Amino acid sequence: MKIRSFTIAALLLTVAGCASTSRVMLGSARPPIDPALVQIYPNAPAGSVEIAQIEASSAVGFGTQGQTNAAVERLKRAAAQLGANGVVLMGVGSSGSPVGMSVGAGSYGSHVGGGVGIGIPTTQKRAAGVALWVPPQAQRAQEQPPR
Repeated sequence: MKIRSFTIAALLLTVAGCASTSRVMLGSARPPIDPALVQIYPNAPAGSVEIAQIEASSAVGFGTQGQTNAAVERLKRAAAQLGANGVVLMGVGSSGSPVGMSVGAGSYGSHVGGGVGIGIPTTQKRAAGVALWVPPQAQRAQEQPPR
């Protein structure tokens, strides 16, 4: 019973710890800001300054919209840590991550035990973008519709 609980706890910790972020610096970082201030852009606004290429991934799951949202939120948090107030979203995709769990078999005297194996195909969502510092005047220009 203790081994089974330990196995399940270890599996949950492994799955939960699979989210990650990475970056390649393209310019100088600025002081960190609140991630809620980071905007997602389809293209870099005029006058913006590139800070870093960033990638973020969600925890392992079953390919839900929630995983996509989590990957984009991690991207925004990574940008905010670099002082970027904008991210040009380059793309969001999935990667497979096979997770398996098995229960062993053995024998003791004349008693023989069996085992069960379970393979659960799961995915991890990944988001990639370029962290930007967008000057205030460029932000206002983006918000104004063309006349």
